[in-house]
Amino acid sequence: MEKNIKETLKNESFGMGIGSGIKAAPLKRQDGADEQYLSLKQIENHPLNIFALENEAILAVLGELRQAMEKRDNLVETLDKAREIAVHYAEKGDLLYPLLKLKYRFAGPTDVMWTVDGEIRDEMKVLSNSAKDFPSLLEDEAWNQRLDAVVTKAEEMIYKEENIIYPLCAKNFTEEEWQDIARDLDDYKQCLIEKRPAWEKATPKKKMAEMAQCEEVINLPSGSLTGVQLDAMLNTIPMELTFVDVNNVNKYFNDGNDMKLFKRPLMALDREVFTCHPPKFEPMVRSIIEDFRVGNRNSVDVWSSRDNQPVLIRYMAVRDKDSKYVGTLECVQPMGFAEKHFSR
Repeated sequence: MEKNIKETLKNESFGMGIGSGIKAAPLKRQDGADEQYLSLKQIENHPLNIFALENEAILAVLGELRQAMEKRDNLVETLDKAREIAVHYAEKGDLLYPLLKLKYRFAGPTDVMWTVDGEIRDEMKVLSNSAKDFPSLLEDEAWNQRLDAVVTKAEEMIYKEENIIYPLCAKNFTEEEWQDIARDLDDYKQCLIEKRPAWEKATPKKKMAEMAQCEEVINLPSGSLTGVQLDAMLNTIPMELTFVDVNNVNKYFNDGNDMKLFKRPLMALDREVFTCHPPKFEPMVRSIIEDFRVGNRNSVDVWSSRDNQPVLIRYMAVRDKDSKYVGTLECVQPMGFAEKHFSR
């Protein structure tokens, strides 16, 4: 297995050498990285503790899936249970990969693994949906070979996390960064384990009412609002809103009480938007924003699905009164309510 993983990573050396743009010379491993990971993952509710517990649960479910494959029993049901792995991959993609890639410049392993995460998630979804639509596929040799292959990929990803990504994080991330990760991780469902409390050292979440400038009046051409009113109003809108400024930097997202379909960790604020997307989506995001910037387009609609309901993702160019581009607004709107209304 180790040989295959090294080949997947294009034979880049482990530790400091994995895609690092800041190393002075290749090293076989970062000194003490394994020991630091083992130490941190023993701390109750530390992010690495949560990730390790999730991996244990994922490995157990993948074992159940292999048994279902052998016995030809409850196969689709067990596959759907294994698809919860998408939560774990979202946590890594939002909280670990961008920091490793942007600040610590480990682009090699992050891009490779981020891409494979998406392949595993997407393939499991395709296999599950196709078997539900055509139950005869459960006896199809090609379908079963694809299932075996994706389960193997998921098992190998656990190995890569435990032996590459988590030691890299343990060695490089600061205490403050772990505290911020713990704060944002608390907003996630957590994968195949019971919800655990946030790490005791997690960065406290800010509340608008506690911010010093909250009562300042913001004067607008059509009225005025205090910071508290504006925050409450934006959080009441039944959409997930994200604003990216003219420099392609995430500057704002609303924060309603409902569970979000697409997580926006606070760590993503003041970070270039492109680093917050999996590698396969980055060219699309760059293309859309550049079209907005030069005036080729004013909006782009992308239809998706999440939690068994259609979702409309609308990107809109934001322009000032002189039509000058000042940023991009992303609006995510669950459309399940409309589907139910028109199906009556």
